[in-house]
Amino acid sequence: MTGPQGPQGPQVTNTNPSQTTGWPQTAAGPSNPIPPGAGGMTGGAGYLPGMLRPGGLGGAVIPDGPLLQQPSVEIASYESYGDAQRAVDYLSDRGFPVQYTSIVGTGLHSVEQVLGRMTTSRAALSGAGAGAWLGLLIGLLLGLFAVGGWLAVVLTALGIGAVWGAVLGAVAHAASRGQRDFSSRSRLEASQYAVNVTQHYADDARRLLAGLHGNH
Repeated sequence: MTGPQGPQGPQVTNTNPSQTTGWPQTAAGPSNPIPPGAGGMTGGAGYLPGMLRPGGLGGAVIPDGPLLQQPSVEIASYESYGDAQRAVDYLSDRGFPVQYTSIVGTGLHSVEQVLGRMTTSRAALSGAGAGAWLGLLIGLLLGLFAVGGWLAVVLTALGIGAVWGAVLGAVAHAASRGQRDFSSRSRLEASQYAVNVTQHYADDARRLLAGLHGNH
C-alpha cells in the first residue's frame, strides 16, 4: 500500500537536459549539448559552422540561418576597396567566419578613363586585332574537322577575321563623324567601402581588426 500524497500531487523528476547541462536546446527537442567555449573567440577554433552557438542577449542560441535575413552592422570603413578587401582577408586568416561579412560601397560614381586619341587608322588596327582573335578561334574549331592542311585553315580564318575586323572598325569610327575621337575605359568607384558583419559576430570582428589597425 502506498503512502498518502501531499496536496501538491506526486513529485516529478526533472528530465529536461537543458536544465541539467546549462546549455539551451533546439525547438525540435534535446540534442547533444554544445561544449563550453564553442561560442567564444579561441583563436578561431570556437567557430563551428552549421552548429548552434551560445551568445547574444540572455544567452540566446544563435543559429547559422540564411545570411540575408540576419541584421548586420558596420565595423570599419575604408576609402579604397583594396583596404576593405585586406580587412576581410585579415579576418579570414585568423579563423573568423567570413561568410557573415560583406563589403558595401557607398557614394557610387562612374569614372571614364581616357586612353588616347582615336583615328580611323587606330580604329581599323583595333578592329583587326579583335577580328584576328575571333578568326583564330573559328580556325581552330574548323581545323579539328579538316582532313589535311589544318594549319592552312587556321591561317586563312585568322586572315579573314583580321580583314573584316579592320573594315568594321574603320566604318564604325567614320560613322561617328568625329563626335568621339578618343578611346576610353569606364569603371564604377565608391567614396567609402564599409565592412559589415552580422550583429552577433560584430564584437569578435572588431577585436580582431584592432590588431590590423594597430599595425599601421
